[in-house]
Amino acid sequence: MKNDYSHIKGLADIYLEDSFVLSISEAPNEIAFALDAVLTPANPQYQPPKPDEQYCYARGTLIFEDVTAVKWVTRSEQQYTDVTGDVDLGNIDSLNFEPGLYSVEGDWGSVEIRSPREPEFLLD
Repeated sequence: MKNDYSHIKGLADIYLEDSFVLSISEAPNEIAFALDAVLTPANPQYQPPKPDEQYCYARGTLIFEDVTAVKWVTRSEQQYTDVTGDVDLGNIDSLNFEPGLYSVEGDWGSVEIRSPREPEFLLD
């Protein structure tokens, strides 16, 4: 894959590598990652991190629409529990793309997504 997600409009102001995947859902023509996302200072919704946090977190969804194919390369059901008892599936370690094809990898697995549309991040 040629490009990383920082070249996708709307994703450049979030930091996926330290964001937490809360769930992954699939529907016809769509795959969505519910995230506790790290917002960078460039994000209009950014606020200074809370005293006990390293980053500014915000709940939202990374959504791929008009999906024509989803290929799971690997998949893991592993869950992680933090000190507060919240459960997540790990992080998104990489999101790379070339036109029409997106490769997303993390602790939860690796998936290839075909879509003519760029993914979007929507705040809850």
